[in-house]
Amino acid sequence: MSIEVKNITKIYGTQKALNNVSFKINTGEIVGFLGPNGAGKSTMMKIITGFIPPSQGEVFVNELDVVENSLEVREMIGYLPENNPLYHEMYVKEYLNYVAGIYKLGKQTKSRIDDIIDITGLAIEQKKKIGELSKGYRQRVGLAQALIHDPNVLILDEPTSGLDPNQIIEIRNLITKIGKEKTVMLSTHIMQEVEAICDRTIIIKNGVIVADDTTKNIHKYTDDKFQTIIVEFDKKIDFQLLEKLEGVVKVKNIDEQNWLIQTEDNIDVRPKIFDLAVRQKITVLSMQKREKRLEDVFHELTK
Repeated sequence: MSIEVKNITKIYGTQKALNNVSFKINTGEIVGFLGPNGAGKSTMMKIITGFIPPSQGEVFVNELDVVENSLEVREMIGYLPENNPLYHEMYVKEYLNYVAGIYKLGKQTKSRIDDIIDITGLAIEQKKKIGELSKGYRQRVGLAQALIHDPNVLILDEPTSGLDPNQIIEIRNLITKIGKEKTVMLSTHIMQEVEAICDRTIIIKNGVIVADDTTKNIHKYTDDKFQTIIVEFDKKIDFQLLEKLEGVVKVKNIDEQNWLIQTEDNIDVRPKIFDLAVRQKITVLSMQKREKRLEDVFHELTK
């Protein structure tokens, strides 16, 4: 077990930011931690990393209590905070050397800095001051400091914030590679990012977990038990014939040849649609089952 959160509650004054939150993350898992602004994501990450204490409950990282063994836990964790605080007057390599000193890397410092600069794509900007870098490259510096001591747990709060599409893909690939050997927990507002790299998704709302499952199966937490099929015929078809098919709940005409057909979740009506088309001497040009996207699930659970 890598991260274990037990009944965590965090209270700020009269506001309960987290309310009896529990979950476990195993080594080798990449978990997306999602929620609207103010849901408690950053608070949870700060508690796991030892930045703030919980009001109630316990957190263990590699079986060590984060409150009682704060320094040991911090040595195991690489943390990229949401606002990515950096020393803008320092040069990139100077800053990474400083961070390496904090982690007491000793003789490994130079080789580790060279490796991490290469891994995070900072080579072209390594001789500049951090304050001279674009937001995207400053984000890479933040990721570099989180990785420099080769931690076995990574906590990343909005890791691709400010990156261009090519940089996002590079960082996603890096996280995916890292996740094979480490525990990775990341928060993001980019649903496609979670779908692309996360094995599991946890959704939090108002300090309470409302869904926790594999990213593929997270849609099971929604009330919508229907599936949607989009069909294109080569000519017009009678609306009522589609409605009468067993399992069909709703039919919507997109245009003369394209139809959106909503069906019961446990019934596959595609063979029936093909049979109907044959009987009506109509050709099915295309048919696709539209899976519910994570964005749809997120919206339904947190609206």
